[in-house]
Amino acid sequence: MKGIRKILKNQQGQALVELALVLPVLLMILMGIIEFGRVFGASMVLNSLSREAARYGVVGYDDLQIHALVTERRTWLDDEKLVVVISPVNGERDKGDPLQVQIDYSLDLITPIVGDILPNPVPLSAQCIMRME
Repeated sequence: MKGIRKILKNQQGQALVELALVLPVLLMILMGIIEFGRVFGASMVLNSLSREAARYGVVGYDDLQIHALVTERRTWLDDEKLVVVISPVNGERDKGDPLQVQIDYSLDLITPIVGDILPNPVPLSAQCIMRME
């Protein structure tokens, strides 16, 4: 009888069971934080790129130079997934007209569980409108 009481009072495996219950939740939170940071960072880069490209275009640069600027300053984004739409095209711009630069990007999620929950790839878009100078 003493042996059974001694075994029942022994709690050496309790910490291991608690860790096994809590670890998946902590890993999901960590992966969600990582993916949120990547999506938010990509969104900030796209907003900055669209603003810079619109400013570059309204001071007189043509569409090819605007595309080159976006490709050059894309930082860690994949240039093959960047879609730059400039409206109106170079020959149709007059002083005082609005110039719209829209940049679309699809960001692939890298963490396995979060990638199954959220739409993969995540579609991101940014646009900026400025008047021609």
